[in-house]
Amino acid sequence: MKKYLLILIPLLFACDKENFNNRNPYIPNYSFSEVINMSLPSYSQLQFPSNGIYYGGGGARGLIIFNTGSGYTAFDAACPNQELGPCSTMQVDGINAVCPCDNAEYSLFTGQSPGMQYPMKQYQVEINGNILTVFN
Repeated sequence: MKKYLLILIPLLFACDKENFNNRNPYIPNYSFSEVINMSLPSYSQLQFPSNGIYYGGGGARGLIIFNTGSGYTAFDAACPNQELGPCSTMQVDGINAVCPCDNAEYSLFTGQSPGMQYPMKQYQVEINGNILTVFN
C-alpha cells in the first residue's frame, strides 16, 4: 500500500498550472492572450471533435487550436524542432500538424511526434461557452 501512495503523491502535484513548463530553445516565449469566438463562421468547426484551425494571432507563428473531444489544445504553429525561418510555420492536416521544413507530423491530441526531440509548444486554454481564451 505504501508503494502505491509514493507513486500517487507526485502525480497529484504534476498538473499544477504554476509549474507549467513550456520551454523550447527554438521558439521564443511571448506573453499573449487571444480570444476566439467559436460562434463566428471562421471558427465554428472548433465546436466539433477532431477539428482544428490555424489562428494567425499569438505565439511565434500563430496558433493551432484543436478540439480533442474532451477539451481543447492550443499549440504554437512554429515547428518545434527547427529554427524560425521561411518554412517553419506548421499546417493543419486532419488530426496532425505538419512542419514543411522536415515533413514531421505532430499529433494535435498530444503535440508529440515520434523520434523528435521537442513536442509542439503548448499554451493554456480557458473555455466559457463558445468563447476560447488562449494564453501564455
